[in-house]
Parts: sequence; structure tokens; C-alpha cells
Amino acid sequence: MPMKIESWFVLTLMTLVLWGLWGFFTRLSTKYVDPKSALIYEVIGTVIVGVTVMALAGFKPQLHPRGALFGILTGVVVTLGSVTFLYAVSQGKTAVVVTVSALYPVVTLALAFAFLHEPITFKQVMGIIAALIAIVLFAT
Repeated sequence: MPMKIESWFVLTLMTLVLWGLWGFFTRLSTKYVDPKSALIYEVIGTVIVGVTVMALAGFKPQLHPRGALFGILTGVVVTLGSVTFLYAVSQGKTAVVVTVSALYPVVTLALAFAFLHEPITFKQVMGIIAALIAIVLFAT
């Protein structure tokens, strides 16, 4: 009997590959230009994809003050994260920078627990501990 693969899982695997390429291309970019210049080119790429997706989808934005605020905050923090990532990868070892920064779900999980009251299971707590150990091991 063939195994059914859920569409969200396929999208998750695509995200894994795309973000892996993002880390790799970031390192290549910062080998040739400074992090500030790399950020400009990254933003241009973001705009190209955003405009294309909106055009193909016939996009009309929904208006909601909180949704807009959190969407804008998302853009601000992801861009600031890109800036810090660009500088880190231009100065440090790519494998360490990418691996340690990829543990960001620990922050998301902690914030979701604290502010959204989402439960954390024992396995997740063990995963957080393992992630923190991984940060120490990779950083030293």
C-alpha cells in the first residue's frame, strides 16, 4: 500500500531545502561583496519573488490592524536577522553559523509557551535541552 504524503510535509521539505540553499548562497555572496551589499541583493530577490507571487495569485491584501502590525514586525525581524546572519557568516564558519542560527525554533517555542499558552511536551523540553547543548558544542 503506497504511503500518503501530506501536502504540508512536502512544503516543509521544500522549505528545508530552500533555507539550506539560503545559508549556502549567503556564504557565497559574502565571499564577493560585503554584508551590506549582500543584504541589498537579498532584498531585491525578495521583492522579485513577492511581486511575482502576488501577480500570479491576483492578490488583494486583507486589512486588519493587528494582522498588518504583526506582518510588518515579521518583515522587520526577518530582515534584521538577515543582517546579523550576513555579518556572522562573513566572519565565522558557515557550518557553525548556519547550524546554531537554525535552532531558532527554540525561541519560537518558548515565546508560544509564554505568551500564547501553547503546551510544551516532555519530548519538546528534551529537544530544547539538546538544542542548547548543540549550541554550546558547535560554538566551542
